[in-house]
Amino acid sequence: MPAQLDPETRTTDARYSSGVPAWLRVLIPVVLILVWFGAFGAGGIAFGSLTEVSTNDQAQFLPASAEATEVSELQQDFRDADVVPAIVVVSGDEMLDDDDLEAIDGLRTDLLAVEGIRADEASPVLVSEDGRAAQVIIPVDSGDDAEGPSVTVAELREVIDATTIAGTTIAVTGPAGFTADLAAAFSGIDGLLLAVALAAVFVILIVVYRSPLLPVIVLFTSLTALCAAVFTVVSLARADVLLLSGQTQGILFILVIGATTDYALLYIARYRETLAIHERKWDATWAALRSSWEPIVASGGTVVVGLLILLASELTSNKILGPVAAIGIVFAVLAALTLLPALLLWAGRAAFWPRRVAHAGEVEHHARHATGVQDASAPDEADLPDRGIWASIGRLVSHRPRSVWIISAVVLGVMSLGLAQLDADGVPSSEFVLGESQAREGQELLGEHFPAGSGTPAVIIGPAGDLQEMADVALAASGVSSVSVSVPAADSPSGSAPVTGDGIEALGPPGTPAPEPTVVDGGVLLQVTLSDASDSGEAEATIASLRDDLDEIDTDVLVGGPTAVALDTNSAAIADRTLVIPLVLAAILVILMLLLRSIVAPLILIGSVVLSFAAALGVSALVFEHVFHFPGADPSVPLFGFVFLVALGVDYNIFLMTRVREESQRFGTRRGIVRGLRLTGGVITSAGLVLAATFAALGVLPILFLAQISFIVAFGVLLDTFLVRTLLVPALAYDVGRGIWWPGALARGER
Repeated sequence: MPAQLDPETRTTDARYSSGVPAWLRVLIPVVLILVWFGAFGAGGIAFGSLTEVSTNDQAQFLPASAEATEVSELQQDFRDADVVPAIVVVSGDEMLDDDDLEAIDGLRTDLLAVEGIRADEASPVLVSEDGRAAQVIIPVDSGDDAEGPSVTVAELREVIDATTIAGTTIAVTGPAGFTADLAAAFSGIDGLLLAVALAAVFVILIVVYRSPLLPVIVLFTSLTALCAAVFTVVSLARADVLLLSGQTQGILFILVIGATTDYALLYIARYRETLAIHERKWDATWAALRSSWEPIVASGGTVVVGLLILLASELTSNKILGPVAAIGIVFAVLAALTLLPALLLWAGRAAFWPRRVAHAGEVEHHARHATGVQDASAPDEADLPDRGIWASIGRLVSHRPRSVWIISAVVLGVMSLGLAQLDADGVPSSEFVLGESQAREGQELLGEHFPAGSGTPAVIIGPAGDLQEMADVALAASGVSSVSVSVPAADSPSGSAPVTGDGIEALGPPGTPAPEPTVVDGGVLLQVTLSDASDSGEAEATIASLRDDLDEIDTDVLVGGPTAVALDTNSAAIADRTLVIPLVLAAILVILMLLLRSIVAPLILIGSVVLSFAAALGVSALVFEHVFHFPGADPSVPLFGFVFLVALGVDYNIFLMTRVREESQRFGTRRGIVRGLRLTGGVITSAGLVLAATFAALGVLPILFLAQISFIVAFGVLLDTFLVRTLLVPALAYDVGRGIWWPGALARGER
């Protein structure tokens, strides 16, 4: 028979359940669970639509003001914009003979029979000058779905696999080939990524709680929050409110699973405390919500604000991540504060089985020790044993605070030196996919025998009257192989004619007049074949130089094409990095000041996470360069890493400092710091391990960008968890003392 509560505890319990009849205490959790079950079902169905509403076309993420964007829009008036070129390259071990060329021509006929091919616009078999390779440029319908030309390219590759031309290597490359390889790399995002992330979280929760039921409840809460977020995001994408990409989708999955689990761990820690005080589950639930909602909402709000600041970005791929991920965090907070408490209210103490959580009658002395404290759920001194790792860390921080924080800061500073090795100015699109890529191998073959930019020309659009002058400038530019002009399809099957220093060349027999260029609104379109691969740094330098030279002819002359898209994307990403990072810091600083009612403590927290981010990025730069041998990084990688690490790193500091503030109100600042550290140590460490594991799961997808984000955030979170939040922040706060709360009332209290 349960022990009876003393009058003080009875009063506390009555305060929590007062005015809430028994039927309502049953109805509220039942309704919440049913609503979330509905969201789970709707989101499960929406998962199948993610691929349909997402795109990985880099050009769609450029700002409207970018020069490459303007060219892309103007191109639609000159030719069909719904076509993406695939380049089939055949490379021989020796010179291609007549039999080889006949077989390649037969292969071309078979390829043009594939559905989705614009056969009448395909090029003939083009043989290289060295006679050891041939290529066919095949226009592929971009299609109406998000997969674009991927299905068609897969069928082209099937035809090639069924063809044998002795002594040759055949590959499909070009923009269509790279799009197909990228789509294949993202194909595991729904199944493999989620499976790895959920498995990692489940194992950690089993180790932490040693309970069979609690991990299931937490994972169900996280997965339900994700389903609700996916349903919302897909609905907005269908309404053309949001634009989705594969990388945004992957980050959404990981962020929601990790954040929901983190918030769940914080609530569960409080719930276990309140179960030891309150005999009735409803009272324990209400007490846990009262003490955990503020840090959870503040933590989620900090992340949401940081993410929404990405809306200030120029680059659409950065801009769209903000609202998509923010939606995920909102559902993570809602699930942690509604679904999880409802499920734990249903499970009660059985959720922690086989561990035993004592009820109020067995620990009633806790309430008596809490005289004058409004929330009797707060642990008293008797709840803090003298032994254990967190007791030892607490003693270290309190006995040698200055030494601890100085050594911690020096260690982080040394790690930051690796920033000198950071190469984040962009990478070739051929390096986006890690591991095997037929398109990358095909491009290498193409570069060995043809101008490397074949099939993916730069595009110049300018006044028709300046045609020859524009062509002369382009032909004189270093890095340009040839120039052609757009002509009516009736004059040329390929829709273009070569332009030399003597004008447009005739396409027929000698004496045939040269075709007239296609003129649209007084403008003409030139195609410029580059000597270097279109996604190389050398090609980008050629485009930048061309733009400068052509501006001297007329500022209305525009240069676009795949290389220009990459160049403008990198420029916009670097500008975003410069703009967004200060805005995120300022916004989070304001939130922390409002939450902690202090100026000094937020400055310490912001400084610690910035130093932690620099250390994580410094170590990551060294690992990328010397361990993984990555070819560099996209300019958006440091930006995304910053947003996630600063926002999520502040999360753990919020968990810590809100508890420190609570304890400081009872016991004074320095004692409150040590108590807050000891009371939150276990839950924050577990949360850090969970978040690091979920972000590490991004590494299973063979995408360079996601692999780099995965490492930076996972390592940075572990650094925040085990060094910054455990040693640096508590030790520095302890050294400063009550001054950390300046100018708040606590700054004038006792130490």
